[in-house]
Amino acid sequence: MGETGGECSHCTTDKWYEVEYAENVLANILSRLPVKSILVCKSVCKHWRQLISSQAFTDLQLLWSKNHSIYMVYPYMDMVMKLYLVKDSGEITKSITFPYCDNLSPLTIMCSFDGLLCCINYPWKVDSGMIVEDVTDLEIRICNPVTRKALLLPKGSPTEENPSIGVAFGPQINEYKIFRFFCAKRISLAKWQSHANRSQCEVYSSSTGSWSVIGRVPYCPMHSSHSPLGSNHVFVNGKIYWFLASDEDHMIPGSILTVDIEETFGTIDLPKEVTEHSYLVDLEGFLSLVAVYDEDEIVNIWILEDKNEPKWELKCSDHIPFSNDECAEFVVARENEIFFVTSNHYYIYDLDHRLWRELDLSSISEKKFPVAFAYTESLLSCGGRMDPPTEDISNKRSI
Repeated sequence: MGETGGECSHCTTDKWYEVEYAENVLANILSRLPVKSILVCKSVCKHWRQLISSQAFTDLQLLWSKNHSIYMVYPYMDMVMKLYLVKDSGEITKSITFPYCDNLSPLTIMCSFDGLLCCINYPWKVDSGMIVEDVTDLEIRICNPVTRKALLLPKGSPTEENPSIGVAFGPQINEYKIFRFFCAKRISLAKWQSHANRSQCEVYSSSTGSWSVIGRVPYCPMHSSHSPLGSNHVFVNGKIYWFLASDEDHMIPGSILTVDIEETFGTIDLPKEVTEHSYLVDLEGFLSLVAVYDEDEIVNIWILEDKNEPKWELKCSDHIPFSNDECAEFVVARENEIFFVTSNHYYIYDLDHRLWRELDLSSISEKKFPVAFAYTESLLSCGGRMDPPTEDISNKRSI
């Protein structure tokens, strides 16, 4: 029996050796693990570390993870980022805390794409002997919350007003550009130095690791009352979209500003008059507009069928399950459903069945400028494929 057992053990070892070195089999097994477990697996042996560290494995893991996306909720804007991963059933699967140090002003998240977050905050400055937030500038970080890495981008051009940003991803995996709109400082009293003539845009590229100035732009994104540090935007199929303020009321959208990865700008008309509580979302790969009408207690959901020849189609119009004294503070879409964060509740709207579902998230009921995004775990580097040095914030109080 001893010999038989030994033979079986040797047979099992040989079979596992074959699996381990059949790269496609091993890679497919490991790529289905949570990222935290994958990082632990890197210490198993040199072969596993090389496999997991390869760009091919990073791409494979992302492909698997994209089919298992989840919601990320950041309910309370603070100096310490407490993030919650939430299933569409309302189950909180994980909470993640970024241990930023106390000398940072409160942070917010501007977007999430392929496991990377773009986080911004105001830097501090000394004014009349007091330390205050410098609302004419932004610190911009690209973070990966599961690998615990963060990249602080270089400082942008000087500006006289609060800048706005938007992030475009692609065309390759782990490539991105950040568009920063700013008001150049006045250098003379000449007429051409008016506010409109000083509106400019610059772009940070993960390929170069630096900013380049595009120059004057005819429009700048409107600032949202729901996003104190800038304007909300969405990236869909190679383009970034922001609201432009209407001429009559700067708190209400009047049209949409677009820019693609090649830095070509354009505008799109809105389908009809909207409200202050309007949001642009990515709905199954199409730019969509979600407009909540508080007085009528209805929501209209529009979809842009063709981004080249814009034609809006009213996807649905339905009553909202919350009263008109409870506003929609943030809206995001994932697949065929829309996630609503209101003053007091969290809802998911199923577009296929026209059904509302309230989520029991009483443990994260406290809100301050809440945001939510569709999120997928990944191993992507914060700096793109050029991979500049990033800081590991696992055991640090600051980045």
